[in-house]
Amino acid sequence: MIAFILRRLFAVIPVLLLVTLASFLLMRLIPGDPAMLIADISASDAEIEKIREQLGLNEPFLTQLLHWYGNLLRGDLGESYLLGRSVTQAIWERLPTTLSLTLLSFVLSTTIAVTLGVIAAVKANTWLDQFVMSFALIGVALPNFWMGLMLIILFSVHLGWLPSGGYVPLSEDFWGWLRTCTLPAISLALLQIGLLSRITRATMLEVLQQDYIRTARAKGLSKSKVVGKHALKNVLVPVITILGISFSLLISGSLVIETVFSLPGVGKLLGSAILRRDYPVIQGGLIFVAVSMIFINLLVDILYAWVDPRVRY
Repeated sequence: MIAFILRRLFAVIPVLLLVTLASFLLMRLIPGDPAMLIADISASDAEIEKIREQLGLNEPFLTQLLHWYGNLLRGDLGESYLLGRSVTQAIWERLPTTLSLTLLSFVLSTTIAVTLGVIAAVKANTWLDQFVMSFALIGVALPNFWMGLMLIILFSVHLGWLPSGGYVPLSEDFWGWLRTCTLPAISLALLQIGLLSRITRATMLEVLQQDYIRTARAKGLSKSKVVGKHALKNVLVPVITILGISFSLLISGSLVIETVFSLPGVGKLLGSAILRRDYPVIQGGLIFVAVSMIFINLLVDILYAWVDPRVRY
C-alpha cells in the first residue's frame, strides 16, 4: 500500500507544474490591466505606469514567471492587489465557508443519490423506478445557478422559510448556519444526485444479476440482507470513484453558487478577483482548487485500493 501511495504522489508533481503554469499564462492572456483598475479614473499614464512598476507588471514575462515560482516554492502565493493582505490569508479566511457548504452538499448528494439508485434498481421497471430516473434527469439537465434562483423565489420570496443570502458561521450558530446553507447546498447537490443515482442504479442492476446473488436468494436470505449485505458492498467499489469526482465538482461549482447566494467563500473571492484582475488571488484560488482535486483523487485511489486490493497490482 505504501508503494502504491508513493507512486500516486510522484504522479502529482507534473500535474501541479502544468496547473501552476497554465494559471499564470491564462492571467496574462486575459484582457485588462490591474493597474488601471487600481488607479483613479483621472490618473495619468505616468501614475498608472508607476503602479504597474510597484506591482512588477512591467517586468519581462519570464522574469515574472520565475519570481512567482520562487515565491511559490517558499509557500508564498503573493499579495492581493486590492485586498491589502496575502492571498494565503484571504483564502484561509474564506475556506470554512466553502468547506462547510461543500461537505453539506456532499452528504446530501451521496445519501440521497445512493438511496434512490438502490431503490430504483430493486424496483426496476416499475413506476417508482421511472419516477426516480425522471428526477435524476431533471437534476442533470437544470443548471445549478438557475435552480438556486428558483429556490430563492420559492422558499425565500414567496414562502419566507429560508434566507435568500448571507452566511452564519457554523461555530457561532448551528441552526443559523444550516438555514443559510440549505438552499445553496441543495442547488449544488442536485446535479450530483442525478449523476450518482443513475450510476448507482446501473451498477446495482448488474450486481443483482450475478451468480452469488442468486445463490444467496436460493439459500432463503431476505431481500434486505441480499441487497444490504451482499450487493451494496460491490456496488460501492465503482461508486467510490464517482464520489471523488463528485466532491471535486462540488468544490469547483461553489464559485457560481456562492455568488448567487452571496456567501463569503473562496468561490466568491475568486469570482470577484476575476472581475477586478487581481492576478495573485486568481492564481492562488486556481492552485487551491487544483490541489484540492488532486488530494481528493489521491484519497479516492487509496480508498479504492483498500476496498478492492486487486487495484494495488
